[in-house]
Amino acid sequence: MKPVWIVDDDRSIRWVLEKTLSREGIPFKSFASATEAISQLEQGAEPPQVLLSDIRMPGQSGLELLQEVKTRFPSLPVIIMTAYSDLESAVAAFQGGAFEYLPKPFDVDQAVELIQRAIDESMHQSGAAEEDGLAPEILGQAPAMQEVFRAIGRLALSNATVLITGESGSGKELVARALHRHSMRADKPFVAINTAAIPKDLLESELFGHERGSFTGAQAQRRGRFEQAESGTLFLDEIGDMPQELQTRLLRVLSDGHFYRVGGHSPIKANVRVIAATHQNLETRVKDGLFREDLFHRLNVIRIRLPSLRERREDIPLLTKHFMQKSARELGVEAKRLSDPALKYLSGLDFQGNVRQLENLCHWLTVMAPGQQIEISDLPVELREAVPSALATDWEGALEDEVDRLLARGVPDVHGLLEQQFERILISRALAHTGGRRIEAAQALGIGRNTITRKIAELRIESGKEAATD
Repeated sequence: MKPVWIVDDDRSIRWVLEKTLSREGIPFKSFASATEAISQLEQGAEPPQVLLSDIRMPGQSGLELLQEVKTRFPSLPVIIMTAYSDLESAVAAFQGGAFEYLPKPFDVDQAVELIQRAIDESMHQSGAAEEDGLAPEILGQAPAMQEVFRAIGRLALSNATVLITGESGSGKELVARALHRHSMRADKPFVAINTAAIPKDLLESELFGHERGSFTGAQAQRRGRFEQAESGTLFLDEIGDMPQELQTRLLRVLSDGHFYRVGGHSPIKANVRVIAATHQNLETRVKDGLFREDLFHRLNVIRIRLPSLRERREDIPLLTKHFMQKSARELGVEAKRLSDPALKYLSGLDFQGNVRQLENLCHWLTVMAPGQQIEISDLPVELREAVPSALATDWEGALEDEVDRLLARGVPDVHGLLEQQFERILISRALAHTGGRRIEAAQALGIGRNTITRKIAELRIESGKEAATD
């Protein structure tokens, strides 16, 4: 870990903080003025993990230091200290991008806790600048995503047709673009078309182009997507929804490498790599007679299956951080951060809209969430009311998530509500196990017969064998 920088003209404050950080095992470096600290940065010194600075000092102020640091290192957490606890100072500090405002005199333990929080924030931000510079095409640490990355790497020198399968919103076009960018055709066009989004009557012209006068309204010759993608890559999204007659024409292009414009008589050679994608089960559509089997085999040379977001939950925190930073850049604001409980809660949701839904959520939070740290209560109401699917696997962690969700919604008597649900499930399952015999159920649960009888009445467990008596 890099050192924490302490900038204060008051020697006694520096001494207290130095002793405190030393006791906590946190490396530090001290400066008596903002000018000294800025000089170190100008000389190429490595930036600190966290900067702790007074506001009012001889020479340059702490706010000027804050401005200088934020210009050079936007993600560096800066804690501003001052003995002059006034509204103007606090507002100026936060408007300048300060992580927190610490009025003097401060409690040492409070200061340590704040510094540790800032260090944690800095660790969360570590690598963000590098990620931004690399503009990652696809993010993912889950094993299923590593398989996708390996497949893209193996296909770098190949011109083979690729079929990408995966649910809507899972990032199929990102994979197609990555395949193109890492191929020998990278300097040639990448042309994408959603075959399900274009009316049937126009799709043929969109794909293959048309000659002048070939149909009403065709006042000039038009190059189709195959010609536009010459020597490059053509991405056919949602290929499973392509009309049957166009499937025949596409098969012909893939078979002999030539096509005709609508109304044309001269064959045109297609030097194009085709990458297709679908959320449909093409094998099932072939069996149902909705997709040509021969075209399926032409497309299915190499298949890449993209996992849904619920299959790679461990990537949700990473993706959330990336999308929050992306939205902040687009809107020209400081990036917000989700609390650990909020991230854990999101990681338990199914996200039927996959990565696209998560990206839209991050944009919504950047605009709508009131604070810089986002809690469960800041999430849209439909997500707060959703039940995380992780409930079935880790019941203790799931119980924590459920308590957080109910508290965030302001549900009254959370203890009573969950206690009733807990007892109802226990007794119902015990009765089901014993075939409705209450004495055996009570013994299995370690409670008395009178207790189970009373609970059955209170909880209204009166269906099927659960109501049987001994």
